[in-house]
Amino acid sequence: MKLNLNKPLVVFDLETTGLDIVHDRIIQLSYIKVFPNGSEERDNFLINPGCHIEEMITKLTGISDETVADKPTFKQIAKTLADKFLGCDFAGFNSNHFDIPLLAEEFLRAGIDFDFSRCRLIDAQTIFHKMERRNLAAAYKFYIGHKMEEDFEAHRADQDTEATYRVLQAELDHYTAEHQRSLGEDPEGRVLENDMDFLSQFSRVNNNVDFAGRIVWGEAKDEKGNTILDKDGKPVMTEYFNFGKHKGKTVADVLKFDQGYFSWVMNGEFSFNTKQVLTRIRLREAMK
Repeated sequence: MKLNLNKPLVVFDLETTGLDIVHDRIIQLSYIKVFPNGSEERDNFLINPGCHIEEMITKLTGISDETVADKPTFKQIAKTLADKFLGCDFAGFNSNHFDIPLLAEEFLRAGIDFDFSRCRLIDAQTIFHKMERRNLAAAYKFYIGHKMEEDFEAHRADQDTEATYRVLQAELDHYTAEHQRSLGEDPEGRVLENDMDFLSQFSRVNNNVDFAGRIVWGEAKDEKGNTILDKDGKPVMTEYFNFGKHKGKTVADVLKFDQGYFSWVMNGEFSFNTKQVLTRIRLREAMK
């Protein structure tokens, strides 16, 4: 099914030196930029992480220190990528849990404040898990009809990107009311809207404000502890700390009565994204 877009969608995948969002680095980035008119733009980068690539990663990806020795660092291509990604939404497989947080760290490490909070983030894995609860290879087999290894090399970002793009399109085809009825299924609760707002919301699995979950959304309370409602009768949401001595307290309140806490976080072993989010909240509160 052709994606119903009102802005470009970047379908992407990363290969990395490991799974630590703060300390590991990208060694391959591949993307398909899908435009509202249906046209597509593809690119694939091998990236020098500036550190040793462990043998286990090389076995998985085929990417070694020698492979990327003459390739650019992320910092050298960061501006080009940021320009390409400006104004886009993003889709991937497990991207909301890993790829987006790590990409955000790499941008900030390169001195580029790319604001993912303005993007709709669509995770084909979350959609799949909510609907069928399996992994990318199983998703490919389920939706495409044959084994992923028959079409692609395993653990290559460009290959996984192509597979993810096909899975996302097939998910939208599979979860139409018409197709569900043709399978003899009740379409109630098993229909996906071909709409990026819907898919982005459907891909959410937590209430994190920052990617690490150090700051989370919660209902705002008045002085008596009652939930504050907006004009439509819905709870007003605000940011709460989700760790440490101020866990469960609103970020805005902590910034007022414990001003040193901001400096402690900024100088601590927290992700760049957590510091970025906290800084934005502080600037917002200072403008009130």
